[in-house]
Amino acid sequence: MKKGAAAVLLFFTMVLLTGCFGDPVRDDLVNYVNKEMKEAAKYETAAVSAYESVTGANFTDDQSLYDVLMNDVIPNYNEFIKELDAAKIETDEVREIHEIYIKGADIQFNAFAKIKQALEEQDANLIQEANDMLADARTHIREYQSELEKLAKEHDVKLEK
Repeated sequence: MKKGAAAVLLFFTMVLLTGCFGDPVRDDLVNYVNKEMKEAAKYETAAVSAYESVTGANFTDDQSLYDVLMNDVIPNYNEFIKELDAAKIETDEVREIHEIYIKGADIQFNAFAKIKQALEEQDANLIQEANDMLADARTHIREYQSELEKLAKEHDVKLEK
């Protein structure tokens, strides 16, 4: 999760340099990253940072993980998904890429919910299912990043990280 989340965060902190006008996809892409995804990135950063603070090498106990999931991760990730759903996108090209991201985000949100359930039920099988879901979400997020970079290149948009 850390590598995928960090890469996504880089995309939402980038600055798009514009130079040409008259390309609706280019204009939509610039608006998408600079405006539409700006607030979403804040919620995602908060959720992912909170999750990483209590998992992996930072894991201490189930109760701490549960509390952070309930108080930080799930509420912030829910707001992140609301922002994704509210994004105003004008072109099919940007919308197709955005849909890849929504799918990955939905899977990741459901994985967080499954981790919560696993902790409540003390069910290791649910943890494994959630980990598989997180891996699936990472795949979608990487595809989103790749397609976003490709579209930016096709429309002469410089993505600065």
